[in-house]
Amino acid sequence: MAYRVFSNRIVPSSNRLSRRFIFIFTLSLSFTYLCYSIIFCSGTIMPNQRIEEHRCLHFKNVGSKKLLQRLHYCTLSTDSKVVLDENADSGLTRQGANITRNQSKHLAFPLSFSGAQSRNTDTVEYRQNNNTNSQKYGNKKLPNALIVGVKKGGTRAVLEFIRIHPDVRAVGTEPHFFDRNYDKGLDWYRGLMPRTLDSQITMEKTPSYFVTREAPRRISSMSRDTKLIVVVRNPVTRAISDYTQTLSKKPDIPTFEELAFKNRSQGIVDTSWNAIRIGMYILHLENWLQYFRLSQIHFVSGERLITDPAGEMGRVQDFLGLKRIITDKHFYFNRTKGFPCLKKPESSSQPRCLGKSKGRTHVQIDQEVIEQLREFYKPFNVRFYETVGHDFRWD
Repeated sequence: MAYRVFSNRIVPSSNRLSRRFIFIFTLSLSFTYLCYSIIFCSGTIMPNQRIEEHRCLHFKNVGSKKLLQRLHYCTLSTDSKVVLDENADSGLTRQGANITRNQSKHLAFPLSFSGAQSRNTDTVEYRQNNNTNSQKYGNKKLPNALIVGVKKGGTRAVLEFIRIHPDVRAVGTEPHFFDRNYDKGLDWYRGLMPRTLDSQITMEKTPSYFVTREAPRRISSMSRDTKLIVVVRNPVTRAISDYTQTLSKKPDIPTFEELAFKNRSQGIVDTSWNAIRIGMYILHLENWLQYFRLSQIHFVSGERLITDPAGEMGRVQDFLGLKRIITDKHFYFNRTKGFPCLKKPESSSQPRCLGKSKGRTHVQIDQEVIEQLREFYKPFNVRFYETVGHDFRWD
């Protein structure tokens, strides 16, 4: 009896102690786990923060030109820095940075790579970078605009000058698609083009298009909205320049006078010679006007391109619907070559001039021959002036 009473009193008391012990043990175990978890997490997070702090402090020690960019990096959120780091690793050009800016409008700070005025002040440097690094974004598209002529008029200068513009991408070599390679098809032609964004213009230059009879029809079948640029020059000077170039490659050709005239004493000009026929601009233009409106064709003065390159390129930019970014500050006159060159980019030790084949000293032609050719071209020039609505004053 005594045993039963003792058992009834002691067992419940021991159960309560056991439960308290289990509760305290569980609580302490949970607290210990929580402490270890906090210590573990802080150990994985804090080093990254320290690395970022060190990185930002390191950036503050760089040159002043990069200081704003680096300090701005430190103010961005982690997601923003990831975007910047990915861009740095992929080697995108400044235009590539524009894509990142568009993708990052939700960020607290706009992405800035070279200052607010870089688009206007560093266009020459930009163009050089754009030449050396192939554009890895955008699509290959058929050209919106073509420099179709004329040979020895200044087409290479126009192409190199307009390529400074960040909204223009152009093929460096002459594709000769619409005169020599048309049978290869538009897909082949498109494959030659550089990659461009929707906001950029794709261009190419082949001066022989202007005198190729099939070229206007073929270009029109590609797109009736194509813009055409024709660089024209005094046809007599152009013919002499053409002959000078040919003579440098073929020293044994006949004299200029022999090629230019069927009968010089009677003043009969040989219009079958290509150097003469190219300068009969109105004959070629009439063929183009069968397929394109005159408003789609812009005529650049080869003479003014030398004396006022910024003015001529300003009109080209207007014609293409571009902001006037190419200005006087991009040019200087090279007295040795006798034509303007692009000023030295910051990333280069030399200014950018056209190659040695440009600016050759023309062969000396008898003044009487020049006067005979001027009289020959005069009626063609007058018709050309009347058609385009501009007097180029070659007479």
